[in-house]
Amino acid sequence: MSKPNGKRYRLESVRRSYSDAVGGERVEFEVGPEDDPAVFSFPHPIFTPDEMQEQLNDAKGDQAGARILLGDQFDEFIAAGGDVNSVMLLYVGIRNEAQDKVSKVRPTKG
Repeated sequence: MSKPNGKRYRLESVRRSYSDAVGGERVEFEVGPEDDPAVFSFPHPIFTPDEMQEQLNDAKGDQAGARILLGDQFDEFIAAGGDVNSVMLLYVGIRNEAQDKVSKVRPTKG
């Protein structure tokens, strides 16, 4: 229940506001031929779980970072012709873009 003066936030609503602003909690991308691409995903940088973020901070190189982001999808990604450097460039680009979008979000109270 909201407070009468409107100073209380529902965390679910706040999260939804940010998710809507950045296009969702996961980033999807394609690898392979345009007519039959393989689709992969990783958590959006602003929704990356703490444990995963710590692992990414400690990762040594793009391959380690891509393994962390893709998890169980990693082997399939490589088999589809995926490039680990490109995944990390995508992650960094999305993270940088999100900083601008997130700064403009005004969380919903209810």
